[in-house]
Amino acid sequence: MHPAPHTLRRAVAAATVALLATAVGCAPQPEGKASAAPSGSAAKSCVRGKLATTTSGKLTIATDEPAYEPWFKDDKPGSGKGFESAVAYAVAKRLGYSKDAVAWQSVPFNKAFAPGVKTFDFDINQVSISAERKKAVDFSSGYYDVRQAVVALKGGKAAGATSVADLRNLKLGAQVGTTSLDYITDVVKPKQEAAVYAKNDQAKSALKNGQVDAVVVDLPTAFYITGAEVTNAKIVGQFENRGGTPEQFGLVLDKGSALTACVTGAVDALRKDGTLADLEKQWLSDAVDAPVLK
Repeated sequence: MHPAPHTLRRAVAAATVALLATAVGCAPQPEGKASAAPSGSAAKSCVRGKLATTTSGKLTIATDEPAYEPWFKDDKPGSGKGFESAVAYAVAKRLGYSKDAVAWQSVPFNKAFAPGVKTFDFDINQVSISAERKKAVDFSSGYYDVRQAVVALKGGKAAGATSVADLRNLKLGAQVGTTSLDYITDVVKPKQEAAVYAKNDQAKSALKNGQVDAVVVDLPTAFYITGAEVTNAKIVGQFENRGGTPEQFGLVLDKGSALTACVTGAVDALRKDGTLADLEKQWLSDAVDAPVLK
């Protein structure tokens, strides 16, 4: 939609890559880093309110539609209410953009991290940072450490599960393209093929209608589902994080974006000064301990 800014951004990214190649050759980036390890020259260009954004003077932020609670309040990303809405505006402020200078855009979950030029500056939509996704897009450093959880109807087949093994004979469901689905296929490894849905709303409907025994979602969403949407459901338990690095949600940016260093710096500053912890306490306070499935 805005070819000139994208051309500029790609030119800056290409120049940065060329400089790095001259300086350090082909040294690989350590995969353990959550951020995209942007260059110092990019970091120096983070002039507040004057970044190389998609629309000059504006910061375009994307998320899916509908925008679910507790991440957004009342399906209104621009309200500043809900954890991710609040985080988005906190990042914008750090970058020098007032609330009036933020424009929201609707982008389907899977499209946010698919290959191709983006029409947004960054996307915030519970997208977990992964090595596979980083082949197609850039990520900021993580703004939330997350665990996946299992939700089932009270009295249903899955309600009494206390271990991963207890889930293997059940019909499980999750949203397409999510870490939740990865946990079903890679951790649970159920005997029945998982049911895959385009939206979490469809997964919840399947649970209500008995089409699946349980669904897997991130833990804060699980608390919201059981507390406000499917009140005859319960959180069966949460999974342990795989490996030594916790799963984290990150802001999604165009591959090679000139903004990656700036956005990562903003997220890091918000973590360091306690803002992220305060927002988590404010909006995700219900997401406390749940039984761990081993």
